[in-house]
Amino acid sequence: MTASDRKATRALGALAQLSALTSAQRHTFVACLLGWALDAFDFFILIFAVKAVAEDFHCQVKAVTLAISLTLAMRPVGALLFGWAADRFGRHPTLMVNVISYSVLELCSAAAPSLPVLIGIRGLYGIAMGGEWGVGAALALESVPAESRGAVSGLLQQGYVLGYLLAALLFGAAFDVLGWRGMFVVGALPAGLVLYIRAKVPESKTWERRRAVPGDLRRALSGNAPRFLYLVALMAAFNLFSHGTQDLYPTFLQKQRGLDAHAVGLVAVVYNVGALAGGLSFGALSERLGRRRTIATAALLALPMIPLWVLAPSPVLLAVGAFFLQFMVQGAWGTVPAHLNELSPGSVRGTFPGVAYQLGNLIASFAATLQASIAEANGGDYALALGVMTAVVAVVLAAIAFFGPEAKGIEFEVG
Repeated sequence: MTASDRKATRALGALAQLSALTSAQRHTFVACLLGWALDAFDFFILIFAVKAVAEDFHCQVKAVTLAISLTLAMRPVGALLFGWAADRFGRHPTLMVNVISYSVLELCSAAAPSLPVLIGIRGLYGIAMGGEWGVGAALALESVPAESRGAVSGLLQQGYVLGYLLAALLFGAAFDVLGWRGMFVVGALPAGLVLYIRAKVPESKTWERRRAVPGDLRRALSGNAPRFLYLVALMAAFNLFSHGTQDLYPTFLQKQRGLDAHAVGLVAVVYNVGALAGGLSFGALSERLGRRRTIATAALLALPMIPLWVLAPSPVLLAVGAFFLQFMVQGAWGTVPAHLNELSPGSVRGTFPGVAYQLGNLIASFAATLQASIAEANGGDYALALGVMTAVVAVVLAAIAFFGPEAKGIEFEVG
């Protein structure tokens, strides 16, 4: 069996795990997947529009990246607020409020009259975005059997990639017509997902069993401080790995390689297909290798992909390099929902993993601005900034993951 055949087999295995779920479990998974996908879609609209926003407001790219950085920096606030609500009032109602919140703020972004106002709105959007992952991951993973958790984790995390793919398709197909403001208007459509959640998604049985004994986040943090700090460090490396390879890559393609919106959209579609395949494959593989080994393996396999990803002489080869790089980046990420939820105390599972994830995001929030600064200081060499940061972060992530704890397959009970 060839390597491509093995990857296809693992991806199909993950889909088979999903088909074995009950109707209620599938509805829950689909709702949580779409919630994360549409949240990411709203985030990546700005990623593709950085150059256009800079031109519209007559400023440098680096100034616009502050909106990206503030979005990432505010996500821990959302993880804390929405996570607390999910642990206190339930995953189901909290997820609905969260989806409405980020959709409304996306619409507000379309009407921003100046860059400072847009940056402020994106900060508020960051709060809403930061709440979705923890709530959705807890609801989805508490609703499926332990033996399906790795496969479902790999599928669930690909909501982020699916959102990126949708943003790429919208940018490539309609940016010339919609402009960046019109794209933000389209980004408000996810509010309709609330109707599906309300009609089809049940509350988490795990949460209902222990709702009479709400978790104490302060006690959970003090009793698990070393593990919490480890997860924050792990997620800082993870977020540098993803945002460092994604957020300025469309800008690199436009400004340094001179590609138009259609070509950038096509390249982005290609590498997001690679990301989807990687997440499905490595998520399922983590049931055999374990979460730590899977993360480390994927991170290190990204290293030989970097030269083709940023130095290839043609758009086609750039797309090939981006496909394989994102296969590894999102392959590592495919384990994250399961790994963080397994390492979290059950009584605060709506809050603990989400806050750790988003504090890691806070640490990594400077990535786009730092890369833009490095590029501008070196004559607009975005390839240098992207390549160097990715290589360093891949090694750091592999080390942190490999030497950390693991709780694969643990029962989701209160604790």
